[in-house]
Amino acid sequence: MSSSDTSSRARTRNPVGGHVPVAGGLAKVGLAYAREIGAEAVQVFVANPRGWATPAGDPRQDEEFRTRCAEDGIPAFVHAPYLINFGSHTEATVDRSVDSLRHSLRRARAIGARGVVVHTGSATGGRHRSVALAQVRERLRPLLDELTRDDDPDLLIESTAGQGASLCARAEDFGPYFEALDAHPKLGVCLDTCHVFAAGHDLTGPHGMKQTLDELVAVVGPGRLKLVHANDSKDVVGAHKDRHVNIGEGRIGADPFGELIAHGAMEGVPLTIETPGGKEGQAADIARLKRFRGR
Repeated sequence: MSSSDTSSRARTRNPVGGHVPVAGGLAKVGLAYAREIGAEAVQVFVANPRGWATPAGDPRQDEEFRTRCAEDGIPAFVHAPYLINFGSHTEATVDRSVDSLRHSLRRARAIGARGVVVHTGSATGGRHRSVALAQVRERLRPLLDELTRDDDPDLLIESTAGQGASLCARAEDFGPYFEALDAHPKLGVCLDTCHVFAAGHDLTGPHGMKQTLDELVAVVGPGRLKLVHANDSKDVVGAHKDRHVNIGEGRIGADPFGELIAHGAMEGVPLTIETPGGKEGQAADIARLKRFRGR
């Protein structure tokens, strides 16, 4: 087999890319940036990540982005705004969360994205997590039922670093969340390596990454892992702090990412980085992950 065939197979198994800026145009700015950092997969915001606005977008940019991603084999993902919390005790927050996530899902379909990443939220107001999960079921389950078209994205839930009254931080926490949503067929997982490390999974120990992925698959079932946010951690395991650093420069270190890519559950799963350092730092992280993939 030629080296080009091997490289093509590796990319198909695990496209490596990053979160790209899109202010000024999804295709014009976002895909140009992706090319400069060597990204084979992209993640974007389609709204202010720290606000509730639901902008319509530019149909011409949407179509160009969708077409170019399809032609170049670039899987795209949308990250929903950070304010979304279906476990909130504040009715206005939950109502806005519904509108905001519905907007992200619809915009994702318009641009041809595979999935929408949303944080799993927290049980605010001192309520028991079972009460918050019941509310997740009531308000989030109907949005999943709206995903009936062939080109609708999956909804990918992302656990947190375990701060506060988080509803989902460790691998086992995905179980109750999936149960609350009846393990809907459009439901998947986005695994953030920094988050699970911060939540207490020691990815640096002997086979620590493998054990974490094994546990996740046992909880949610095979085929549910759809995306990985590949980020190193500035803080020690179990610190409950979400502070990303470049691959190999943090407390996780470089080797566990090789173990991650080699895991059987990673077949066909893209990796995107959310690391600092601008274009230079991100390009270096992407190149580093590609080297692991090449092994």
